[in-house]
Amino acid sequence: MKKFSALLLLVCAFGLVKAQNLQLHYDMGEGRKMFTSTVEMFKPDQMGSTFFFIDMDYGSEESEVDGISLAYWEIARSFKISNNTSFEPRIEYNGGFGRGQFESTADGETFVNDYHYSINSAFLVGGQYTWNNVDFSKVFTFQANYKYIKDVEDVSFQLTGVWTMHFFDRAVTFSGFADFWKEEKAHLGTDFVFLAEPQLWYNFSEHFSAGGEIELANNFASHKGFKVCPTLAVKWNF
Repeated sequence: MKKFSALLLLVCAFGLVKAQNLQLHYDMGEGRKMFTSTVEMFKPDQMGSTFFFIDMDYGSEESEVDGISLAYWEIARSFKISNNTSFEPRIEYNGGFGRGQFESTADGETFVNDYHYSINSAFLVGGQYTWNNVDFSKVFTFQANYKYIKDVEDVSFQLTGVWTMHFFDRAVTFSGFADFWKEEKAHLGTDFVFLAEPQLWYNFSEHFSAGGEIELANNFASHKGFKVCPTLAVKWNF
């Protein structure tokens, strides 16, 4: 899932007061072989900033679904407390749902069965601190949050790093995020999850980019252990 792929740097990179982009990824990971669309928006104002993204998966080898097989979104708000500090308190919500199909056989007949599942709502409260160089070609944001996951974890945490780096007069952009959080997964025998999605883009113009990402996950979703899922992607900056 995409997340904070540009954050503040989408604004700084192109001199905009707000930033939105649309991404289309083809996921080549094992059992995936699917397209994922991502809509992102970042908008700063005098009191802080608002960020959200919406991910939609379109089928997969595992889900065997035609059409949308997963919908997920996150929305976050940070609050400016002073013009003299890069620290900001923040709140966040994320959640979603998915669906799939499987075949079963009874009395010699084959049936297609639908199943649905929810991604438990999560509420986060914490703070973030941002470092940047003079021309904003390199920015790193670190977030530390208390995390409540409905019906799973009453008291948890999440640490997040978000980065964007521009090279070759901003022709190439290396961006992404890394999350580490606590979430009981009895079926996997663990309480901790790691997820990172570094992205590399070649910027053909102010609006159009091509590249991809590599999802690096450990004990994420229903997969036990480490998994790598690369994508090829295009992006349009509005």
